[in-house]
Amino acid sequence: MSISPLINRRDLDFLVFDWLQAERLCERPRHAEHTRATLSAAIDTAEAVARDRFAPLNRLCDEHEPRFDGERVHLPPEVGDALRAYCDAGLLAASHDFELGGMQLPTLVAQACGSLFKAANIAISSYAGLTQGNANVILRFGTEAQRQRYLPHLLSGRFMGTMALTEPQAGSSLADIRTTATPMGEGRYAIKGQKIFISAGDHALSENIVHLVLARLPDAPPGVKGISLFIVPKFRVHDDGQLGPHNDVNLAGLIHKMGWRGTTSTMLSFGERDACHGELIGPPHQGLACMFQMMNEARIGVGMGAAMLGYRGYLAALDYARDRPQGRLPDSKNPQEPQRKLIEHADVRRMLLAQKAYVEGGYALCLYAARLVDDQHTHPDEAQRQEAALLLDVLTPIVKSWPSQWCLAANDLAIQVHGGYGYTREYPVEQFYRDNRLNPIHEGTHGIQAMDLLGRKMLMQQGAGMALLAHRMSQTIQATHLNPMLQEMAEAVRAALADLQSTLAVLHPVLAEDPVRGLANAAVFLEACGHTVLAWLWLEQARVAASALSAGPHADEAAFLEGKLQACRYFCRWELPRTQAQYALLRTLDETPLDMIAGWF
Repeated sequence: MSISPLINRRDLDFLVFDWLQAERLCERPRHAEHTRATLSAAIDTAEAVARDRFAPLNRLCDEHEPRFDGERVHLPPEVGDALRAYCDAGLLAASHDFELGGMQLPTLVAQACGSLFKAANIAISSYAGLTQGNANVILRFGTEAQRQRYLPHLLSGRFMGTMALTEPQAGSSLADIRTTATPMGEGRYAIKGQKIFISAGDHALSENIVHLVLARLPDAPPGVKGISLFIVPKFRVHDDGQLGPHNDVNLAGLIHKMGWRGTTSTMLSFGERDACHGELIGPPHQGLACMFQMMNEARIGVGMGAAMLGYRGYLAALDYARDRPQGRLPDSKNPQEPQRKLIEHADVRRMLLAQKAYVEGGYALCLYAARLVDDQHTHPDEAQRQEAALLLDVLTPIVKSWPSQWCLAANDLAIQVHGGYGYTREYPVEQFYRDNRLNPIHEGTHGIQAMDLLGRKMLMQQGAGMALLAHRMSQTIQATHLNPMLQEMAEAVRAALADLQSTLAVLHPVLAEDPVRGLANAAVFLEACGHTVLAWLWLEQARVAASALSAGPHADEAAFLEGKLQACRYFCRWELPRTQAQYALLRTLDETPLDMIAGWF
């Protein structure tokens, strides 16, 4: 059994350089020391480390879960070696300042690098991703003393980080958390409480683990407005970075998961001996706003992880279909005729094309979000920075949820292409499916993202975010509707956009007057809006591919570009039409699920 590649590298380069024009980011002062060559070299380095150090451990991590012996958590030693190789390559701090040991890579390129590790080994990559998000929160909201105490060690990999939000009795309802933070003087707080489902919450992969913990001060108002954020290390840290005593952060148990088995999922107890000290980060009672810095990054990371797991499954299915002889075509009358390869059968090509549309579309969506982060922070025009931030706000729920749903569907199809073999552990596609099944759940379920998209993002600033999205989509339609190769797809996207807008016109007044009724079918809206956005992004890819084809490229490049056009046709012909029924249902304000009484089940 061969190991499938991490990604189609031509697709990565097409999206990053041909479509999203990463090279132009080098014109901005922050990235002025970079060129296309240095950006490509960073991706090459990431690909090599991911391929050689992370990917070979994917099955090992799945088969040898973290083990707690009552004193410490044990992981295969190769996991630590892989993470050290990642850190030594400078990838943990890839987008940070040179002065912090970083490479000042554009977010777009840093995310492209990170995507390769998610493809290679989602479990190991999570330790790095959580640490990066943790460091970014401290960089943005921490005091100068906190930055000096923690950042150099987080960005070098000496310390690793987590976010500790969820509690057993609260789940996703952060308004109900009970962990307390009692002032002790001198900027210290006594932390006491329990957290659950804390990824990377305990391990021996680093000298220290820095937790970002949501807790309540004694005078906190009820609900989410009373939540503050605290830095709570496993071992206390002196000003010079040296470790002090254990900080009364204790592992209460490991959680054993369906997938992501190489990532420790923990139950943590803070302050069992009343000796857990934390530092307030950010203003009191503003912890959720600070934490959303990390959560929004994590949501983009979830979408990227889902896309890459789907991508790995797609490439494995493609290799299998090209190599596996089975059956004959329907017009064959000779049973002694040689068997045909699976890829020659129409239904197998259908399944492969669906996977390609989902995973390459999902990957494009996540990289587009990364490009918006670059524009938000480094575009020379303030108006453009504000537009990028607004559009990113609107798209984040889709970035998190669409790949989590549809790239998981791609994994399901990858198993189907393999037939019975796909259901066995001898082939990797069953693990890719199990690993990907977490992504519709963590960092906010589909239902939570749907209510955020319809109930907040579509309404904020009097609908300015949706208006901006519609404007961007209309620009693409205008640029493509006269091209004979793209005209059909452009019209399909135009019709879907009109359907989306007319649906919002019906829903807006209901959301204001009766949000329970207005949000009852939010999940349907998320799916339909997500498909509409993906059709637009496929049209964008098709626009670039059609332009490149007109230049008469060599045969291999022409085949790649024709594949892009065909995937766009598939999405617009097979996938986008499902939104017509969804938008129609939404406009009726159907209350069937809402009216279902608990006793009727």
